[in-house]
Amino acid sequence: MTITQPKNYFQYVQEWDDCFLALFPHRFDYIWAEHSTSDTAVEWKTESRHPLSDRLIHQGTYLYGIRFGAETNYCLLDIDIGSLYHPRRDPFAISRIVNALEPLGLVSYIACTSSYSDGLHLYFPFRQTQSSWQLAIALACLLENAGFKLLPGQLEIFPNSKPYVTDGNLSLFNAHRLPLQVGSYLLNEAWQPIWGTSQTFAQQWQLSQERNDIDSKTLKQILKQAKRKHFGISGKAEKFINDLNAEIELGWTGYGQTNRLLGRITMRAYIFHHILSGGEPLQGDALVDEIVETARSLPGYEEWCRHQNEIEHRAQEWARCIENSHYFHFGDQSKRSKPEVQDPELIAAIDQSPSWNQRQSAATRDRIRRAIADLLEKDGLPARATARFQALLKYGVGGASLYRHRDLWHPSHFEGLGLTQTATKDSPVENPPDPPNFNSDSQLDCAEGTSNWHSPPSLLITSDGDNPSHQAFSDFTPSTPPPEVSNSSLDASAYASGSEPTLGVQYVQEVLRNIRASQEAFQEAIRLAQSQQKRIRSEAAQQRQVARMQQFLDSGDPILVAEGVAWAQINPGVLQDDGLPFSLFTDAGELGDRLFILTQIEARIGELRWSEEQVVAALGQRFAKEHLLMLTDLELIHWLVYLSNNPRK
Repeated sequence: MTITQPKNYFQYVQEWDDCFLALFPHRFDYIWAEHSTSDTAVEWKTESRHPLSDRLIHQGTYLYGIRFGAETNYCLLDIDIGSLYHPRRDPFAISRIVNALEPLGLVSYIACTSSYSDGLHLYFPFRQTQSSWQLAIALACLLENAGFKLLPGQLEIFPNSKPYVTDGNLSLFNAHRLPLQVGSYLLNEAWQPIWGTSQTFAQQWQLSQERNDIDSKTLKQILKQAKRKHFGISGKAEKFINDLNAEIELGWTGYGQTNRLLGRITMRAYIFHHILSGGEPLQGDALVDEIVETARSLPGYEEWCRHQNEIEHRAQEWARCIENSHYFHFGDQSKRSKPEVQDPELIAAIDQSPSWNQRQSAATRDRIRRAIADLLEKDGLPARATARFQALLKYGVGGASLYRHRDLWHPSHFEGLGLTQTATKDSPVENPPDPPNFNSDSQLDCAEGTSNWHSPPSLLITSDGDNPSHQAFSDFTPSTPPPEVSNSSLDASAYASGSEPTLGVQYVQEVLRNIRASQEAFQEAIRLAQSQQKRIRSEAAQQRQVARMQQFLDSGDPILVAEGVAWAQINPGVLQDDGLPFSLFTDAGELGDRLFILTQIEARIGELRWSEEQVVAALGQRFAKEHLLMLTDLELIHWLVYLSNNPRK
C-alpha cells in the first residue's frame, strides 16, 4: 500500500439548505440555453470550463441541464410528445416500460413534463449508488428485450449506454435538462399537470427512493445477457471474452485449479473490465481487488481452493505479471505490441541461408548421386536412357525430379565426359571430373543445337504427373538419326564386348568421396547459418534486457527499481545509477551492501526530519514491519526509493 495525499478538487458553490438541487450533484460539462418561446427549438450549448453552481440555477437567467458522472443514484426516461409510447398514443406503454424494469428493482417513478412541448421525463431514484455505465447497459438490455426501441424522439434513457472510446477523446454521457424549470410541471396519475414546488419534488423523490431497490446480483446477470453491441467490441475480442467467461464462471471443480483460474480472472479484469463494467481500465491495487473479489465469489472457492490464506498475495503476483506482459487494456492503441526491428546482420544471415526449395533440390540431387554411385558399384548402370531412367525410379526418385536433374544421369552428359565408351579389364577407364555443383539446374542438350525438350517420351513414365498420357515410352529413333544422338552405336559396341560398360573401383570411390564432400559442405553451411542466427538473436535479447533493467532503475518506481537492483546484483558493472536521486554503488564502482543502503536511508530520514513514530507508521503501512532491520535487501531499496521521492522539508 502506498502513502497518498488527498487530492483537492474544485467544487462549485453549493447551497447546503437546498435539498432539491442536492439530488443532482454532478455539475461538470453542463448544458445551458437561452429561454425561448414554446414553438422555437432550444439551442443547447456545453460549458466545460467550470461546474454549474446552485446560485446560477437559482438565478434563472438561462435553462440548464446536467450530465451523469461515473456513479449515479437515479436514472431518467425521456418520452417525446410524438413518441409511440406517449400516453396520448398508447395509454399502457408506460406501464409496460415499468414492468420491463421491475426485474432490476425499479418500480416507482416521478413523472413531470420536460418543457412546453409536453414531453415526459420519468425519474427513477434509488438509494444504493450504481455505476452509470453498468446501469445504462442494463436499462437498454431490459427495454430492448421487451420490444422498445431506444431512438431519439421515441424513447431515450439517461444515463445512455455510450460505447467505450479508443481514440483518446473524452466520452461524455448525454445531458438532460433539470426539472421544474420554465414549462416543466409535476404530473398526477392521469398525466395531468399539478402544482408543485422543488420541496414537493424532493419529497416524492424520497418516497420513490424507498421503493426502488436495485439488486447487484440481478444487475450482473443482466449485464452478462446484454448484447455485445453495447460493448463496442470486435468479433475476435467477443470470442476472447466468451472463452474467458467459459473458464471463469464455472469456478473451482477440484484441487490444483487456483493458478489457472487466477490467470484467467486477471486477463479478463485487466483487458476488458472497463468495457464490461465501465470506468477506467484497472491497474495496481484496483486490479488486485477485482481479482480477489471475483475469485472469492466463484463457485467452489471455499471448498477446493487451497490458497485462501494467501489469495491477496497471489493476486498481486498475477497483477504484476500481466502489467509487465504484452497484454494491454482493450482499446489502448498506444500499448499495442510493435514488431521488433531486426538486426541487419540477422536479416543478412537469414537471406544468405539456403531456402526450403534449395534444400529440397539439394537433397534430391544427393539421392540421384547416391543411386548412380550404387549402380556403378554394382556394375549395373544401363547404357540406354530409358533403361537408366527405369533403374533410378527404383531408388525412390520421382520421374519429374529425374527429368529436372537429368544432368546427373542422362547418357548424353556421360557421353560428353567419355564415360559411355567400352571398358574392359585391359583398357583403363578415363575418370570424369568432379560432379556438377548441386546448385546447377540447367537443362543439357543431347547434341549441339538439339535440345532435350524435343524428346520427352524417352525420359518419363506414366506414373509421374508431368508425362503426356498419349505418348509411348521408348527410345524414339529417326530414320536417319545423327550419330551424336543415336544410342545404336553405343549399344552395338557394348554388346560386341559381351557385357555392359564396366567401370573401375577408383572411379566409384572418387564419386562417393565427391558426394560425401558435397553433402558435408552443404550441412556445414546450414549449421554455420543457424549458429550465426542464434548468436545474433542472443546478443539482441541481452541488449534488450539490459535496456529494460536500466529503464526499471531510472523509473523511480520503488518496485521496478528494486527489481533492477536485484538484476544488477547478479550482473554487476552493467547498469548505471545516474538517474537515481541517490547512489546504489560505492566509490569503487561496486554495488553497495546492506550497510551502505542503511546509511543512505538514515541520511534521507534526517533530511525529511521524520520522527521515529512517523518512520514506524510508514514502515507498518508499507511493509507491515516495525523496524528497518526487519526489511529484506530489496525492501530496503524499495524504502530508499520511496524516501527519495518524498519532497524535502
